[in-house]
Amino acid sequence: MKTTTILAIALGLGSLAACNKSANEQTADNIEANAENTADTMEANVDNAADAMQANTENAADAVRDAGEQKADSVRNGADADGNSAN
Repeated sequence: MKTTTILAIALGLGSLAACNKSANEQTADNIEANAENTADTMEANVDNAADAMQANTENAADAVRDAGEQKADSVRNGADADGNSAN
């Protein structure tokens, strides 16, 4: 029972301490929170940009591979790039 009473008192004192913040302390907390949110947004934007760049690069690489395969197939089939016979 004593532990419960001590916990209740400690919780009450903590609540009172939080309510008695000065205006400067509240302003400082808001500045800190805004800076943290801005930093988080910056990191998220970089992650999104990196994901987009990776996807674009993978698509371009696939296109290069496909073009190379088509050119190689044309050569194997005895035709030049215009579809004419190489012989």
